[in-house]
Order: sequence, then C-alpha cells, then structure tokens
Amino acid sequence: MSERTPDPAPSRTRTVLLRGGEVHSPADPFATAMVVEGDRIAWVGEEGAADSFADGVDEVVRLDGALVTPAFTDAHVHTTATGLALTGLDLAGAATLADALARIRAYAEARPADRILLGHGWDASAWPEGRPPSRAELDAATGGRPLYLTRVDVHSAVVTTALLDLVPGIRDQPGYHPDAPLTGDAHHAVRRAAHATVTPAQRAEAQAAALARAASLGIGTVHECAGPEISGEDDFTGLLALAREAHGPRVVGYWAEAVASAKDAERIRGLGAIGAAGDLFVDGSLGSHTAHLHAPYADAPSHTGTAHLDADAVAAHVAACTEAGLQAGFHAIGDAALSSVVDGVRAAAERVGLDRVRAARHRVEHAEMLTEATIAGFADLALTASVQPAFDAAWGGTDGMYAARLGAERARALNPYAALLRAGVPIALGSDSPVTPLDPWGTVRAAVFHRTRAHSISARAAFTAHTRGGWRAVGRDDAGVLVPGAPADYAVWRTGELIVQAPDERVERWSTDPRSGTPGLPDLTPGGDLPVCLSTVVGGRTVFGPPNE
Repeated sequence: MSERTPDPAPSRTRTVLLRGGEVHSPADPFATAMVVEGDRIAWVGEEGAADSFADGVDEVVRLDGALVTPAFTDAHVHTTATGLALTGLDLAGAATLADALARIRAYAEARPADRILLGHGWDASAWPEGRPPSRAELDAATGGRPLYLTRVDVHSAVVTTALLDLVPGIRDQPGYHPDAPLTGDAHHAVRRAAHATVTPAQRAEAQAAALARAASLGIGTVHECAGPEISGEDDFTGLLALAREAHGPRVVGYWAEAVASAKDAERIRGLGAIGAAGDLFVDGSLGSHTAHLHAPYADAPSHTGTAHLDADAVAAHVAACTEAGLQAGFHAIGDAALSSVVDGVRAAAERVGLDRVRAARHRVEHAEMLTEATIAGFADLALTASVQPAFDAAWGGTDGMYAARLGAERARALNPYAALLRAGVPIALGSDSPVTPLDPWGTVRAAVFHRTRAHSISARAAFTAHTRGGWRAVGRDDAGVLVPGAPADYAVWRTGELIVQAPDERVERWSTDPRSGTPGLPDLTPGGDLPVCLSTVVGGRTVFGPPNE
C-alpha cells in the first residue's frame, strides 16, 4: 500500500520510495527498493538501506514482493488503427469464413449510423475455406453498405461494391482486382476514402483507447509508425498532442515519407516526427504476396512480390536524411527488398560518409528474410532491426503461413534474431499493432521460444531489446534501464518466482542461484502465466495503477 504525506510545495521535487519487492536493475542485481525524484531514478538498492530514505520522501509504496522493471517500449505501433480495432470490428478471433461473415453482419446491424464500416484482422490462411470473403458475400453481409476490411498484415483489404463506388477511378488503379483483396495503389486509395470518414472525436477516442491499453500492459513508450500511405497528418499530429496532454505513455513519432532535400526534412520535423522512417515501404508483406523476393513464392510460382523502392531510391533518401541530421528508415520484409536496403544504404554511405551514416542509427522495420550478407550489411552500417517476434509465433513453423508462402526451407530462415545479435546488430522489439496485439511479455516469450530453435535468443536479450532497445533505436542510451539518473519509466508486476537463464543454454535449463549476479526475470515457459501489470509510471507520473490500490 502507499503511505502519502501532504503534497509538497510546487517548487519542490516530489520523491517516492518503492520498497519490499524485486527491482530489476543492473546497478544492483539484489535490489529490493528504489527511490524516484521527480521524473528520474535517484537510487536503487537493498531493503536494509531504504530506511535512510523513508523519513524524507513524499510517498512510500510497499511492493509486497512485486517486481519492478523498466517500462517496455513497443518499437512499432499504429495507434489509431489499434484503437479502432479495440473499439470496432476485429476479426482476429474469427475461426472460419462463415464466422467472419456472421461477425460482419452483426457489426453492420449494430452500427446503422456509420457512413463507412471499418474492420480489421481477417486471415484466410487460417480458415478451413482457405479464401477471403468475396465481394458479393460482403455486400450481402453489410446490406450493400460501404465496408473497408483489412487483412491482418494491413497490406491488403477486402471491400464492398458500395465503397468502390465512392472512389473515382479505383478500378483502373494498380492493385485492383475484380473479386480479390485490393493491394498497392488501389488499397491505398480505398484506405484514404475510408479513414476520411473517421471524425476527430472517433479518432481521439481510438487513440486514447490504444494508449490506455498500452499503459495497462506496462508499456511506457510507443513508436508511432505513420505516413501519408498509412494515416493522415491530422491523425499524426493529433496523436502527438494527445500523448503530451494526457500524460500517458510517451509517443515517439515517425513519418514515412521520402526526403529529397533539407526542406523536406524540415517539413517532417515540423509535424513532430523524429525521423523519416517507419513504414516507408520498400515492399509489402508475405501474407498478401507483396513482400519482394529474389525467387518466386512457393504458392504463387510466377510471382515475386512488389518492389516500391529500389536501391537508388533508398540511397537518395538515406543520404538526404543523413545530411539533414534526420533518422531514416524503411519497411522491408522480403530478401530482395532487404538487399535493396543494404545496397542503398551502402551507396549513401559512400556518398556522405560511413561514420555519419552509422551515427544516424537508421532503422529497418520487420527485416524478416535476412541472409548472411544482409545481416553483415546491417552490422557494418549500424542499422537497427525493429522486429516483431509475434510474427513468428503466429505464422512460423512447418505448417504456418510462412511455410505455405515460401516452402519449409525458406520459411525456417525467417526472423534470425540470434544471428543478428551475434553480428552485433541492434534490435528493438515491437508488435506492429494491430497486426499482432500489444503484448510485451508475450513478445519476449516469442523471441525466447522461436519456432526455429536456432533463431531463439535469451530472455535477458529479448527483455533488453524490448526495453532499452527501443530507446537506443531513437538515439537515447541513458534510458530503458533502472539506474540512478535514468528516466523514471517503470512498471510494477505481480509475477511468480524470478529465474536467471543459464548462460550456455537457450531455454532448457534455468538457474535460481543468486551468485549469478544477474537480475532475474519471470519464467516465460509456454503455457505458464505471464506477469500481470499492477502499475505503469512514465516520467514519474502514474499512467496506470497505482500499485496496491
């Protein structure tokens, strides 16, 4: 429970002592207490030394054995889309095509005033019917109303005839298919038309819902990956303003638009973005057959995906951003797309200097089909890999979507996290929500228990990539860790026994020996309960909780 003294004078920094728990800190692997002064960590240590602080603090939080960790950073989020999925039609749980159509029908009947119906999350690869809903089926389920319904990867969508009729020239756009999911330019056109009907109030409600969910899961910071092909400028600037005003999780904004000049860079900075990065598409996704591959898809032998940017375009963007002091980045999934990124960044380094490119910490989102050559390129160019282990958990394995798209041999090579770490490539973990849900401990578990054992990483490495890694990806090396002087971004958890993974084993053997001198983490073995968040604090402010209410 918390013991509070009267609020201090406004000019005085408020101090809080947390005691009687387990504090995950490299400063003291046996720490059981922590002092916060204002928005910073002031002290971390053992319970016996905490008594010296007790009389001088404004609040004492008794942890009753709870675990305190740095707050998580989700390095890839689409906040408004996440909120719309939380508050609207979400087909992620639909088990069959018939189930999906029934949910669409019920949603349409419950929302008679919506000008356009919005939904997300279908995945036909998991349905026994093996196909998405046809346009005729959607027209019938909605009673002929406009519907925009994105696939789980958000790189294609099925729509009703009524929505097509609202978009002039849509049937002539690349990526239009008479009775199949829309991709490319056609998809972007219907998405703009659909999202234009979301009112500012609906948008703010969705954003607030997403940030509240993040806070309830111990997430203190999200990297918003926005851009002109994803969400509008009003959506982006509104989200950044909401995050500032609501004192919720921090939002770090990326705007995915190509930069050709210093003027372009300044305009993107003016939006509040820290980089021209995130989902600047070099290619699409594997699920939608739009990831760009060197060799054809196993289930589409004449198709190698879609290339949106080539190496020359990548080089031009990276060089311009580096010259302007702006972080650059790309969405790249297929092996051909990742080759274009590495070749392009290397060409930019030859143009503006390798040291300058390395110092900029440019980043690549997803980076799934890496090879030895592209991993070496990431390491040489100091590119950050912003990756999503839940992708492997959802679609990996011998009978998953990846194997269906690529064949088992190529699928086994996807998401090689261990190889990235061995090469010294910085990793930041995220969800790509709403593609996969906000779920930080589940994300750490997915990295530890990768479906391809050779790619799994230790719990400690995964946890670090999901906390400190997200901060490092935005150029901050002083955060994401509970040490004196670091930002007071932390979460309090109810959890079971803490354990330390044996250093020479991936997942089979665990140690509880305190002589390891390493802070423990929860047991993440599949099937077990994950930690439950009791409170989340960002910059010294409680955004979820408080603990022990």
